Amino acid sequence: MASAEEVNLNAPHSPHQNAIEAFKHVLHKIKHEIIHSRLDWDKHEPKMWSRAAGLSDADLTHFTIEQDLVQIRSGAVSYGTIILGKIRIPAINDELGRGYVHVRIHDPPNRGEEDVMFHSILHVEGKRDADGHPHLWRAIQTEDYPLEFFND
Repeated sequence: MASAEEVNLNAPHSPHQNAIEAFKHVLHKIKHEIIHSRLDWDKHEPKMWSRAAGLSDADLTHFTIEQDLVQIRSGAVSYGTIILGKIRIPAINDELGRGYVHVRIHDPPNRGEEDVMFHSILHVEGKRDADGHPHLWRAIQTEDYPLEFFND
């Protein structure tokens, strides 16, 4: 498994057509994992998806890759390419601003989009106290939260 030190990501940029196609290939899985993650986190730490409180699953996942994939980064690894994407959640525009999920996908070498795989959604657990316990949970990021390597 790759680490931040092993992946040389390119600079954040607007998605090109090949990235759009790669994310479209796993769109159903991304939406499924968003719903599953919220359900799972709501059982033990509902603050993780608190920016989506009151939204239905349909509203939370009402986005398209063509319109809402706003930024990507990618980097080659020995087993293909890691692609990170920042996807806008149109239903979220609160006191923190617009909401975004950061998604990681993987494109193995030599086959095009048909073998692209969903990897994960970024879940931030931050503002740790002296004992290491987090006091911030966020799956929906702000517009200015940087798209950086993650290994959730």
